[in-house]
Amino acid sequence: MACLKTFPYVQRPRSPLKFPLFPSSARPLSAPRRRPFASASSAATMAAIATVEHVVLFKVRDSTDPSKVDAMVSNLRSLISLDISVYLAAGPVLRHRSTAASAAGFTHLLHSRYRSKADLAAYSAHPAHVAIVKEHVLPICDDIMAVDWVAELDGPAAPPTGSAVRLTLAKPKEGAAAELAQTLAEAKSFAPAAVTQLSYGENFSPARAKGFDVGFLAVFPSLEELDALDAGEKDLLESVKEKVRPLLESVIVLDAVVPPPPAASL
Repeated sequence: MACLKTFPYVQRPRSPLKFPLFPSSARPLSAPRRRPFASASSAATMAAIATVEHVVLFKVRDSTDPSKVDAMVSNLRSLISLDISVYLAAGPVLRHRSTAASAAGFTHLLHSRYRSKADLAAYSAHPAHVAIVKEHVLPICDDIMAVDWVAELDGPAAPPTGSAVRLTLAKPKEGAAAELAQTLAEAKSFAPAAVTQLSYGENFSPARAKGFDVGFLAVFPSLEELDALDAGEKDLLESVKEKVRPLLESVIVLDAVVPPPPAASL
């Protein structure tokens, strides 16, 4: 979201580094009130082609009236009607999966996909998008960050209903972004069978990402399969984490679940 770069950066103390790509424990969020993560798509599937990923994290103020939170989510969801995104989802963060994620306190997530960087720019600059950010997002959020990357996406543009999504945003040590992205690319061939789709890449919008220069998104058939992964693939996952840990300064890991898309009228 190009217009979000004007939102003030809220400084936070650095937390001890953890990189649980697929950990077995999680801390549920409590407030503000959440609605189910909601998705929409204007295209059923996309082949293995370059796809632009756009992820925005929001920290809604705890004192916000629930009706205003609902209005923010529903208005963000309505942006699929612009017919620019091939996929758009907006809703609550289900769980914080890393120390940095808990410290940052992000409460909501927007995830959308585009055919090109030009399409993402058109979405960001569209008057409807600008108005929603100004009227429904900025007044109730204490913090916002966004990360964009280009991925070779296999499978559907819209994750199926009931899928679990794990988002990992990595802040590499100085000069390590390319090496981290390459390490993740090599790890893709060893992805556990429970992962139905992987997306990763280097961020191309540094002004809005707060130093989190690598994005990684894994889709699972269900939340239960995501939760069961750590026990079933412990050795493999530990080997991946051992490779990437020396390259990282910090990492944000969050989970969400994809429900049925909204009604056509939305």
